[in-house]
Amino acid sequence: MALSMANQWLLKPWMKPLLWVVGAVPALALLVGALTDGLGANPAQTLVQETGQWTLRWLWLTLLVTPLREMAALPALVRYRRTLGVTAFVYAVLHLLSYAWLDKGWVIDAIVADVFKRNFILVGMLTFALMLPLALTSFNAAVRALGGRKWQLLHKLVYAVALLGLLHFYLKKAAKNDVSEVMVYAVILALLLGWRVVRRGGIMAMLRVR
Repeated sequence: MALSMANQWLLKPWMKPLLWVVGAVPALALLVGALTDGLGANPAQTLVQETGQWTLRWLWLTLLVTPLREMAALPALVRYRRTLGVTAFVYAVLHLLSYAWLDKGWVIDAIVADVFKRNFILVGMLTFALMLPLALTSFNAAVRALGGRKWQLLHKLVYAVALLGLLHFYLKKAAKNDVSEVMVYAVILALLLGWRVVRRGGIMAMLRVR
């Protein structure tokens, strides 16, 4: 009975707009902090770091939808997976813009040099490049244009995005010998992907489109 009521709530038309509002809260908090000198001694670094970590958090929540939907018998949760994924991409854009603007001052040559000089920047750019087609095909017209099977196959890239995003975070933190926070993200991702491997019957089965 309780689960049935939860599904009914998840189907309410105002729930998805509410999720967009919730998704905007961290960005608005960072904006307020930037305008009120509330981001510490190095606000540019704080913006880059926080938008990056929020990208991972929203991405992890996107990956949580499927196991939570099955384990909690909440099929209506699937309605929110795309919204969470797009939110993760928006924060990835903010992360990239914060880096390009506040760290590199829009100097393209400096950004390109950074990509070839610093491994974590290269991995970050590759992660963003893989997120881009997922975001561009996150609407219903794209599903119809590609066909359901091709669309699902394309969106299996989310696993590569998650792993590369974690690697980007690790390489950044490892340079400062501070990986404790990265380990928390790694354990959560291992659980999210491990559940899929076990549930689907192996890695190849997890990647297969049904």
